[in-house]
Amino acid sequence: MAEVVIVEAVRSAVGKRGGGLSHYPAPDLFADVLGALVVRAGIESSTVGQVIGGCVSQVGQQSGNVTRSAWLAAGLDERVGASTVHAQCGSSQQAFTLAYGLVGGGVVDVAIAGGVESMSQVPMTASLMPEYGTSKTARYAQRYEITTQFEAADRIAEVWGFSRDELDEFAVLSQARAAEALNNGRFAGQIVPVTAPVVDAAGAVTGTVTISVDEGPRPTTREGLAALKVNLRDRPVALHTAGTSSQISDGASALLLMTAERAAALELQPRARVVDSVLVGSDPVLMLTGPITATRRILERNMLTLDDLDVIEVNEAFAAVVLAWAHEMKSDLGNVNINGGAIALGHPLGATGAVLLTKCVNELERTRGRYGLVTMCVGGGMGTGTLIERI
Repeated sequence: MAEVVIVEAVRSAVGKRGGGLSHYPAPDLFADVLGALVVRAGIESSTVGQVIGGCVSQVGQQSGNVTRSAWLAAGLDERVGASTVHAQCGSSQQAFTLAYGLVGGGVVDVAIAGGVESMSQVPMTASLMPEYGTSKTARYAQRYEITTQFEAADRIAEVWGFSRDELDEFAVLSQARAAEALNNGRFAGQIVPVTAPVVDAAGAVTGTVTISVDEGPRPTTREGLAALKVNLRDRPVALHTAGTSSQISDGASALLLMTAERAAALELQPRARVVDSVLVGSDPVLMLTGPITATRRILERNMLTLDDLDVIEVNEAFAAVVLAWAHEMKSDLGNVNINGGAIALGHPLGATGAVLLTKCVNELERTRGRYGLVTMCVGGGMGTGTLIERI
């Protein structure tokens, strides 16, 4: 398999629900990020072999292969093929894994992976059309109990014995770390500024605004979190609240991958080497334990331990997901989500995997670390994992 490198990685700022990106069409947002990636890398778009994007709610403005629509809207080469994949929350990380496989396997020598989600405009329930049936049929139910991600998060907290106070404590840590990262400008270089429309109460466009800073972080205290109502009010033991869950968000992201040989031929300086990337299955009832399985798989395959990793991003879908991962991996969280996670910064479903990979590349460079890991839980019981090495 050819050596695959990351040459460039960019993302939009992550907009909060109803925030600065909430009226900007998802294909245009993705187009801005894809276009900026090509420009920053200093390549012709015709150099790219394939583009793979992730998106979860593929209806409305995000339907019809939104990756191809965004690529063309950006004015990039029409001869380049594009596809859109759906692996729930892990969609853009799975897009990355597929792009890595295409480049490493010699199908193409240059590829782009990324993702987009505008949850303000296309709610995560938009693709659930009960009039057309459900994917969890009676046959499925004979094998597995049908649970939601909210139910699974609370069950994980129960199984591992986490109290609501512990979940709240983790959320405060995420917010504090994100605030510090923003105050120190750690994300500035990776964010593509986006000019988005400003809309009045009647829906008329009244102007534009440039969005270049993540909108999610907010002042958070244990006392404030303790006052929040739980997500599942009809559950006997309900633990997670909006404050200990990932934020509904809007955003887009993209990374440029190529063989090390092609990068040298183009006189491009790679930023990281892709060591490995996986998508694994896990318990579909607890559903969100996939990062544990994925981390173990990727470390075993590459004969590494957690001590070998300098930067770790575990998506904060819910506080219990990260805490359970830390318990099983025996991590003190010292190098995990060091700049905050989705509880503070948001989780634009189809874009988050590539957002985290972009953050990981930049954090490795900032800290001069060697290995970075990105892992995410995935609805339905799966986990993603990508291991990269700074060059």
